[in-house]
Amino acid sequence: MSQNQLKEAFISNLNGTSLLEISVGLSLAPLCLLCRGLLLILYHLHCGKPVSSRKYSLLLDFLVLISPLLFSCTVLSPVLFLMPVILAAFCAGIFSKICSQRKQESRVPFGQVVKEFQQTHLDPEYIPAITVFRVYVNVLTSISILAVDFPQYPRRYAKAETYGTGVMDLGVGAFIFGNALVCPEVRQKPRVTQPKFSNLARQFFSVWPLVSLGVGRLLSVKSIEYHEHTSEYGVHWNFFFTLAFVRLAASLLLAVFPKNKSWIVALTLAALYQLILNTTSLKTFLLHGSSGRDSRVGFLDANREGLLSLVGYLAIYLASVQVGLWLLKCRGSVRGWLGALQVLALVVVVLFVSLHVSQAHTDPVSRRMANLSYCLWVIAHCLMLFIFFVATDLTLVFTKLLVKGSSVPCSWSVVRPPNSNKKLGTEAAPVGREEELPHLCLISAINKNQLLFFLLANVMTGAVNVLVDTIHSKAAFALCTLHLYMFVNCLIVSILQAKNIVLKFW
Repeated sequence: MSQNQLKEAFISNLNGTSLLEISVGLSLAPLCLLCRGLLLILYHLHCGKPVSSRKYSLLLDFLVLISPLLFSCTVLSPVLFLMPVILAAFCAGIFSKICSQRKQESRVPFGQVVKEFQQTHLDPEYIPAITVFRVYVNVLTSISILAVDFPQYPRRYAKAETYGTGVMDLGVGAFIFGNALVCPEVRQKPRVTQPKFSNLARQFFSVWPLVSLGVGRLLSVKSIEYHEHTSEYGVHWNFFFTLAFVRLAASLLLAVFPKNKSWIVALTLAALYQLILNTTSLKTFLLHGSSGRDSRVGFLDANREGLLSLVGYLAIYLASVQVGLWLLKCRGSVRGWLGALQVLALVVVVLFVSLHVSQAHTDPVSRRMANLSYCLWVIAHCLMLFIFFVATDLTLVFTKLLVKGSSVPCSWSVVRPPNSNKKLGTEAAPVGREEELPHLCLISAINKNQLLFFLLANVMTGAVNVLVDTIHSKAAFALCTLHLYMFVNCLIVSILQAKNIVLKFW
């Protein structure tokens, strides 16, 4: 077998992992975020000021936010179930240190801080968990697209061939979910009236980079005969085309149907698509081609997975628009967000129950088809990850109340309630120094250039695969390569943020 055939076989005919293992893995990113926040607060408690060095801030963020994830999906994957326990214990130790140090300097009773926390007002214009969710989906995807070519990355985490729940299967759907959370339909002010198809026109203008990247990827892959897994999207199709089409189709549907009923459109699409798969020959065509022998004749036959799965991805996108609209409802207090977490947790339970019923009576989860079970699974786990991030943010808000003046970049700003400022004639104002150090944050740097970060990851992944025999690499070499690859990506976007450069041409 040639090197390309070996690499293609290395990522083919896989069956995924368990829902439990994915759920445990999803807890790692929020715990890393919590650990980094607590370390910054502890530093402020000891030094009386936040970290002021860009170099040390980038190093801290990389070692705490990125590196544990690299280890967890490679050499530490056999003990993955212990990783959340270890990280949680480390966070508990830091929190205990903060509390003991605080007692020596403050006489404010702990119970009073708890009461103050429940009544705390938060900045209603900014939900950091949305930003963090989108950034971490990008980071985890970037890690996986290269790590999957090394033997240290468990095969069960890679994309499943037809049925199964691999980590990378979730990543594709999570990318769609994260894009919908900040789409024009969600960000549009409710009281602002615009022409019915204005968002569609805006999407036509904004998706051209995705189409260009899709064409660029297609031409580069074909020209250098780069290994590719045809059953993922087809011969010519790729994820850039999928994302561009879904955004356009969703804007068209949301111009016709009320956007606050987008979940109904999403459910209808997913259910009808599943019904057609089960009652017609469409499923056979999708899995085996028009000839029944995996033929690839003609554009539709050659790209059947990419084209037909658009329906499922569109359903995920529309459901996520509904989530985004609900999240952006003004919740200006900790109490309001604690209530929101309860609602989200209930929705996650309902989705997992629905997933169980769907798998029992229709089909198992299939990213290749993007069937009903896949849609339910992606939305359930994305909401679970979002819950983890919101809970992390609320924990950091509580800890910041213990250490007055402390700050954690890309976390919630505590604000004074508007009523308390009426005499001053001002609106609600941030308390503390949350906005003073926006540049000292890797999450913020990636967020400002998300598409560039993802593009860099794709280009560097291709370069590594062309230059290195990844399949036969030793663990030490794989870890060094992955760390260098991610650090270079992070360093580039950090430098761009320090210079206030956002590479966006649309």
